[in-house]
Amino acid sequence: MDHSQAPVLDALAAYHRQGQTPFTPPGHKQGRGADPRVRAVLGDAVFRSDLLASSGLDDRRSTGRVLQRAQELMADAVGAEHTFFSTCGSSLSVKAAMLSVAGPHEKLIVGRDAHKSVVSGLVLAGIVPIWVDPQWDAERHLAHPPSADAFRAALAEHHDARGALVTTPTPYGTCSDLSAIARVCHEHGVPLIVDEAWGAHLPFHPELPTWAMDAGADVCVTSVHKMGSGLEQGSVFHLQGDLVQPEVLKQREDLLGTTSPNVLIYAALDGWRRQMAEHGRRLFDDALALAHDTRARIDAVDGLRVHGREDFCGPGSAADMDPLQVIVDISALGTTGYAVADWIREHHQVDLHLSDHRRSSAQLTHADNQETTDTLVNALTDAVRHADTLRPAPAVEVPDPASLRLEQVMLPRDAFFGRVEQVSWEKAAGRIAAEMLTPYPPGIPAALPGERLTEDVLRYLRSGVEAGMVVPDAADTDVTTVRVSTESP
Repeated sequence: MDHSQAPVLDALAAYHRQGQTPFTPPGHKQGRGADPRVRAVLGDAVFRSDLLASSGLDDRRSTGRVLQRAQELMADAVGAEHTFFSTCGSSLSVKAAMLSVAGPHEKLIVGRDAHKSVVSGLVLAGIVPIWVDPQWDAERHLAHPPSADAFRAALAEHHDARGALVTTPTPYGTCSDLSAIARVCHEHGVPLIVDEAWGAHLPFHPELPTWAMDAGADVCVTSVHKMGSGLEQGSVFHLQGDLVQPEVLKQREDLLGTTSPNVLIYAALDGWRRQMAEHGRRLFDDALALAHDTRARIDAVDGLRVHGREDFCGPGSAADMDPLQVIVDISALGTTGYAVADWIREHHQVDLHLSDHRRSSAQLTHADNQETTDTLVNALTDAVRHADTLRPAPAVEVPDPASLRLEQVMLPRDAFFGRVEQVSWEKAAGRIAAEMLTPYPPGIPAALPGERLTEDVLRYLRSGVEAGMVVPDAADTDVTTVRVSTESP
């Protein structure tokens, strides 16, 4: 296919050339009705390119096949059979993928390190989760994706499971052995869904971890806004094989998605595909070289440890890792990742990616250069020089891995939508959670609806909030009280 084409961008340019006069939404009418103060911040181009997908970008019947052609080009660029664009982020895309495989009261094998969007899908659909434990690094208090053997055991026990879902790469950049997991699923005749939100760039360079379609996955969800050049909420889901029908996947997306998709997001997805098809290998040659240099420079700073494959990969841990996720262990400084991230933002105007009780991380992409990474290294180095001002940091009471794992005793949907009460966190141990309690980022629930709460996990969350952890989806974001079910499991 001709990847110099960009059907959405070309259609936008044609719309402007033709001087169309819209009597349709959006109501700002190409920005004419927008407040000048808003236009001064956002720019006129944003409003000029904000138009309807049909009766705007394309005609009423979509005879130009603008979106369809853009999706076909994306599929060709990454080696998928079908690709669908989403303007509602991978949080919606992963739900559509789940609903295309399992329905109410049907089983889905799911890695317990799943993002909160997966749990939301379980709640909305009434799917029965069969949890597969991640591979825990007890020394570093970090979860790596589950092993293929763990999925094999779950499928052997639950013959009626409709499919499986694994998250890889994790927000920490660690990856599962996808090829092995796909083989296990296909031996049992069920599809594998991969939440690859952090892996949109993986198809475009051989030194990056293997991406889901090459590994044999059936459905793969990627967030182009995370590691690509998409706008926020720009997501795609890819499909191959015959275990999931494309019309079913599309209908599930229609069920959840908006009827007013943002053409700006489509345009950015289209343009990113062209950029990667034409220049991706060179861009990631440069990005990987820059990451190698940046990782070495940070690791050379006394008190900082940059995690690499030697820490995260091997038997009983991750199969691979994305070197563009620069995970910095700062525990030698005697403070927390939360404190370091906050100090760097305040004093250097640098925003780090995710932070926890002992780490902060920086996400590099093809957009970074020597100037941005110099800024990062200088900020981290200065934080080390000022570490005494960040001590003593409140201690986060992190349980051992076994104690972090909660028992699922109710269907997530039943616990979430059932009768509930709000109780003091000190009195919540033994009760069944009716909400997600999710340190964010990375967005993996420490407790989810239907799980029986324990004192260990509650103390972890409370001490975490006191130390700077953010739990935004809780009814009480300070976790001084917790929403629990009043119904019997």
